[in-house]
Amino acid sequence: MSTTTQTRTRRISQISHGMPTSDGAGVKLTRMLGHQGLNYLDPFLMLDQFRSDNRDDYIAGFPSHPHRGFETVTIMLDGRMRHGDNKGHKGVIGAGGIQWMTAGRGIVHSEMPEQEDGRMWGFQLWVNLPAKQKMTHPRYQEFSAEEIPVEDRPGGPVRVLAGSSAIGTTGPVEQIATKPLLLDITLAPGTEFTEAVPAGHTVFISVYRGEVSDGGETVKDPDLAVLSSGDSVSLKAGPTGASFLLVAGQPLGEPVARYGPFVMNTQAELQQAVTDFQAGRF
Repeated sequence: MSTTTQTRTRRISQISHGMPTSDGAGVKLTRMLGHQGLNYLDPFLMLDQFRSDNRDDYIAGFPSHPHRGFETVTIMLDGRMRHGDNKGHKGVIGAGGIQWMTAGRGIVHSEMPEQEDGRMWGFQLWVNLPAKQKMTHPRYQEFSAEEIPVEDRPGGPVRVLAGSSAIGTTGPVEQIATKPLLLDITLAPGTEFTEAVPAGHTVFISVYRGEVSDGGETVKDPDLAVLSSGDSVSLKAGPTGASFLLVAGQPLGEPVARYGPFVMNTQAELQQAVTDFQAGRF
């Protein structure tokens, strides 16, 4: 007797149009996740997109600021961002590159534009850490565009940043508690993209060029769409094609206590984070 596994395709269940805002020393950006309309998608805390050809929108950058209890993921599409922290780590995230920073018990860092003009375009995603890892030692995983594997799919290239694709390509980012799948997908006009995803994972897409549809709902640049439960994704590009991030992660199911750059499980832990930072213990 043979059995057939039935796949369940995820549908677009919610669209977030994002909120224009500023952060750091006045960098203009669009907050796609982490605002009143879409506050939290366990384990994802925030997603910002920054995109401008005007140096005045980004040149002030993000001067030194702390983090504790979660991970920051910076994905650069255009431009260059210089990073430095109070532990002596330094680096530059170039176009097409990614930095996955596990802040853990505490880090104080800065992110400043490496360029004086031109387009600065990218994303920053915040990913929660489980309680047992919130006080781990900080660490970095940084990869250039050349170090990121690219699949040649029928619809167009798929960059595998983290996790393993349905075809079996594994991204360079590894050993992340939430078992993420992070793909950067480009589709030619009218072509389709399908991908298997873990049934228990939270999944969303963030469109940054063109539009995609699930056959009912359409998501356009620069919107974010939350996908329903299921074990596969199937999307079709619009008449001008599309580029989008596919983000999936295992929910933690833990309490979230949050105060600015600190994300813990209880208010007491938050207060301790503030105290430790003020005492210079990061």
